Amino acid sequence: MVNQRMYELGSEPSAIRELFAYGLARKEEIGAENVFDFSLGNPSVAAPEAVKKAALELLEMPAQQVHGYTPAPGAPGVRRAIAESLNHRFGTAYSAENLYMTVGAAASISISINALGAPGDEFMVIAPYFPEYRVWIENAGCVCVETPARIGSFQLDIQAIEDAVTERTKAVIVNSPNNPTGAVYPECDLVELANTLRRKQDEYGHPIYLISDEPYREIVYGDTNVAFIPTLFENTLVCYSYSKSLSLPGERIGYVLVPPAAADAADVYAAVCGAGRALGYVCAPTLFQGVIEKCVDVPCNVDAYRENRDALYNGLAKLGYECVAPQGAFYLWMRALEPDAKAFSERAKKHELLVVPSDSFGIEGWVRIGYCVDRAVIDGALPAFAALMREYQAESL
Repeated sequence: MVNQRMYELGSEPSAIRELFAYGLARKEEIGAENVFDFSLGNPSVAAPEAVKKAALELLEMPAQQVHGYTPAPGAPGVRRAIAESLNHRFGTAYSAENLYMTVGAAASISISINALGAPGDEFMVIAPYFPEYRVWIENAGCVCVETPARIGSFQLDIQAIEDAVTERTKAVIVNSPNNPTGAVYPECDLVELANTLRRKQDEYGHPIYLISDEPYREIVYGDTNVAFIPTLFENTLVCYSYSKSLSLPGERIGYVLVPPAAADAADVYAAVCGAGRALGYVCAPTLFQGVIEKCVDVPCNVDAYRENRDALYNGLAKLGYECVAPQGAFYLWMRALEPDAKAFSERAKKHELLVVPSDSFGIEGWVRIGYCVDRAVIDGALPAFAALMREYQAESL
């Protein structure tokens, strides 16, 4: 016999990955240029040249230094470099001892949940939310509590969050810029959230943490500001990945930050190390720890994503679709043309449009369109979206 829960997770892949796999098969059948795949958050922008240069320089070093184990929390050099970068960007005073290197943001969040939570504890997520949050929370024996964002803007609903906090609440997971909506939470709302959690901490007599999931921090548009949450709320853990900012999703490199101001910070950091050990997330890839040490302040190329966003958003708006204007990340959140988002997504497939239904994100009636694609995909997709719209309009006559 096998673990039934693991069997269920393995035999029923995520809606995102399932759609991506369908797209790969479909491209083999009819040609990649004829499939408009918006399923996966797989950056289309090439990694900066500095990343290639750093990797080549490292590969000239003795093999043991490049491919050997680092300490379980990560190499001291990269942790110092990240701490120094955060300090000069956000006016903080972190050190290497506040950072734990991870195999991407998935490991960061899973580690943080396991470090903080005991079976039965509650972790709050803001719907719509990245679907794997629920998997990681429940795998830790904890309870996933869905709290809706404000429909329309998809910003935080502070009152709904306050109403949902209970004595068993251990943490609230926030993701800004947001996957799937592209929303960026303004600092004033985050300050209000921080004050709400402080009141609840006083009421229940124990810390409540924020887990800030930040892989899209650098991908923002215009003058949008992404607040650094640990400067607003002391009990914040930051989970970061270089998958998006440096276009390195396959290299799986990120970190957990445990600020020294957090409640029981030394114990939380020890628990992060223990969770990494228990989950097998020790010694993140050595080569790419070295790459990050050299490239920690290399800027993200946002221009291509901005151009894609504008082309897709403006094109769909002209066709009559209702979309949320993305402030960050590289996803467009669009209302489906019928209440059943899964049915809409299936119908879109007939036009070779691959969009992710909102059900797995915790709400109904919307789809996520990942525009981290070649511009040709967007240009080719707009006529298909027009045909899909005409099909629905014809049925309503």
